[in-house]
Amino acid sequence: MTRTFSRLTRITATALVATLPAVSLAQVDTSEWKCESCPFDEGQRADYEAGGGYVSDDAYRYGNGTGHDEKGGHVLLNGEGRYASDGLQARWRFEDLGIDSREVSVSVGRQGRWAVTFDYDELPWRRYDVTQTVYSASSFDSLTLPGGWVSAGQTSGMTQLSSSLTQQNIEIDRTVFGLGARFLPMDGVSMYADYRQQRREGTDIVSGAWFSNANYLPRPVDTVTDEIDLGVRYTGDSFDVSLGWYGSFFSNDSLALTWDNPFGGVAGASQGRQARAPDNSFQQISVSGTWYVGTLDTVVAVVAATGEGEQDEAFLPYTINSTLSAGALPRANLQGQVDTSNFALTLTMRPHERVRIKASYRSDERENDTPQSTWTRVIVDSFAPGPSEVNIPYSYERASIDLSGRVRVLDDLYLLGGYERTELDRDFQEVAEQTEDSSWGKLQWSGLDWLDLSVRGGTARREIDRYDTTVAQSFNQNPLLRKYNLAYRYREFIEANASVTLADTPFSFAATWLTAEDSYSQSQLGLTDSQEDRIAVDLSYAFSDTTSVYLTFGNEAIEAEQLGSASFGAADWLATHDDDFNHVGGGIVLRDLGDKVDVMLDYVHSEGETDIAVDSSRFPALESTLDSLRVSIDYAHSERLDVSFGIRYEAFDTRDWSVDGVAPDTLPTILTLGAQSYDYDVWVVGVGFHYRLGSRQIEFPD
Repeated sequence: MTRTFSRLTRITATALVATLPAVSLAQVDTSEWKCESCPFDEGQRADYEAGGGYVSDDAYRYGNGTGHDEKGGHVLLNGEGRYASDGLQARWRFEDLGIDSREVSVSVGRQGRWAVTFDYDELPWRRYDVTQTVYSASSFDSLTLPGGWVSAGQTSGMTQLSSSLTQQNIEIDRTVFGLGARFLPMDGVSMYADYRQQRREGTDIVSGAWFSNANYLPRPVDTVTDEIDLGVRYTGDSFDVSLGWYGSFFSNDSLALTWDNPFGGVAGASQGRQARAPDNSFQQISVSGTWYVGTLDTVVAVVAATGEGEQDEAFLPYTINSTLSAGALPRANLQGQVDTSNFALTLTMRPHERVRIKASYRSDERENDTPQSTWTRVIVDSFAPGPSEVNIPYSYERASIDLSGRVRVLDDLYLLGGYERTELDRDFQEVAEQTEDSSWGKLQWSGLDWLDLSVRGGTARREIDRYDTTVAQSFNQNPLLRKYNLAYRYREFIEANASVTLADTPFSFAATWLTAEDSYSQSQLGLTDSQEDRIAVDLSYAFSDTTSVYLTFGNEAIEAEQLGSASFGAADWLATHDDDFNHVGGGIVLRDLGDKVDVMLDYVHSEGETDIAVDSSRFPALESTLDSLRVSIDYAHSERLDVSFGIRYEAFDTRDWSVDGVAPDTLPTILTLGAQSYDYDVWVVGVGFHYRLGSRQIEFPD
C-alpha cells in the first residue's frame, strides 16, 4: 500500500461564503456494524508508514489542499489498523500527520451493539503569496493605514505607498472536528448522534468602495459552523422508518470590517465600514421510510421534512460617517426567518421480468417571512440620503414529477426513457410562474461479448407565464433584458458511448461523445445561445499480468453569445465567449519486477483557453497550462516491510490580463493588492517505510 503521495492528487473545493446550509436528510447505513454473523478476527492488523519528503521550491497554489506550499523538508506519517478482542473492535486511520493537510479517524465499538467515532481533518486553501497591502490589522475587525500616510485622489499621488507595502498572503485554513455515536438498544432499532464543527481562519480578499475610487482589502476570516444530527431508525421485515433532527449554527467573530480611506477627499469619510456574514441558524425535523410490497416487486420510499432558518443579529448604523444624517433604522435587526418544507415520494416496481418502472414526486418550498421595511441608502459612507429601498423577502415553491423506465427488448438490447415536469412559483421576481418539461431516451446494446454501445438523447423546454417588465424597471433594469435563469429556454442533447473489451486480447477501449445546445430564442437582450461539445477517449493495453499501459484524451468546447445595450434600449452590441479545454495523459504500470518491485508512472498535460470578444474588440486570451508527472517505486523488502520512493512534478502556468502587470498603484483610482497569475514548477520527492502488523495487510474502503 503506497501512501507516500496519498493526498497530492486530491482536489477539494471549499465554499467560502456563509449561507444557510443546503440540508440532505440523514440516512444511516448500519449494515457493517450491526451484523451478528459477520466474520470477526481477533487480534491486531495494521499498516504504518514513516518517512520524509522534500519540496524543491515555494509554490503557493500547489499547496492548495496538499500542504506542500513551502520549500523544504517534511515528515511522512501515515497508518491504519484494526484491533479486535472479545467482540470489541477499534479501527484507526491517520494520514499526512507531518503536513498541514492531516487527517485522523478513530472508531471504537462492540459489534452489533454500539460504536463511537472521532474524526479530525485539516485542509489548507492557498490563493496568493505575492500580494501586498498598506494595511495592518489593529484588531480583528479593523484595518488601519500606516502613520504619516498621504491621502490622494489617485494612487500616483500616494507618496507613502511603495514604502508602506508589506506582504500579505491570501489563505484560509479549514479545520473540521467530528464526533459520532451509534447505538442498537434492541433488534431492529438503531440510534445515532453526530456532531461536526468546521472552523475557517485566515485572510481573503474583499473590495471597499469610495464612489469613484476603490481598494482591495485583506479581510480577516474567523468563522465557526456547528452541525448536529440526531435520529432513530426502526427496521422491520419489509419496511423501515426514521425520525431525525438536524441543526446548523454559524457564528462569526466579527460582524463588521472597518478600514481607513486611503484616498480621502470626502468630508467625514476617513473610514469605511461594511457588514460581515451574521450569525445564523437552521434547524430541521425529518421523517423518512421505505416499504417493500411483494406485489410487482414494489418499493415505496417517502421523505418529509420541515425546517426553519433564523438571523436576528443587530444592525449596524446606516453609516460610520458622522457628518451624514440618514435617520433612524426602521428596526433594530433583520428579524429574518425562512421556513422550508420538503416532501418526496418514490415508487419503484418491476411489473414484468423485462420491465422496471420508477415514478417520483418531489416538492420544495421556501417561505421567507422576513418583514419588509423602507430603508434609506447611504452610498459608500460618502453620500446621503440616497433613494429609499424596500428589502425583498424572496420565496418560492417547486414541484416536480419524474417518470422513468427500462425495457429489455431483447436479451442484449435495452430501451430506456424518462420524462420530468417541474413547476416553479416565485415571489418578487420578473417571472412568477415557470414550467419545464424534459424527456430523454436511451438505447443500449451489448450483443457481442466484447462490445457495448449506447446512445442517449433528449430535450428540455422551459416555459414562462410572462416576463414582468415592471419588476425589472423597479430594479432600474432594461425592460428588454431577460435573465438566463428566468428566460424561455429550449435545450437538446445527444450522447454516445462505446466500450470495447476483447476477452482474448489485452486491449480495451472506451469513448464518450456529447453535444448539447441551449437556445434562448425569446430573449432580445441577455444570453441567447450556448453550445457544448465534449469527447473523451481511454485506451489500455496489458502486455502481461504484470505490465500495462494506458492513454487518455479529452476535449471540451463551450460557446455562448450574449446581446446587450449601451443605450438602455435595443441590442447594440454582441459578446461571444469561447472556452476550449484539452487534456492528454498516459502511464505505465510494472508489477513484481524481480518478485519485489512495483513501478508506476503517470503523466498528464492539459490546456485551457478562453476568448471573449465584444463586437470586433477582443480581450486578451485567458490561458492555462498544466503538466503533471508522478512516479512511484515500491520495494518489498520482506513480508512485513516495504520501502517506497515517490517523485511528483507539477508545472502550472496561467495568463490573466485582469491581474498580470497590475501592481498596487497601476490603476489610478483602484488600490490593488498586486496579485499575479500563477506560474510555477515544483518537484516533490519522498521516501517511506511501510511496516505491517498482523497476519496480512488490510485494506479499508475510502
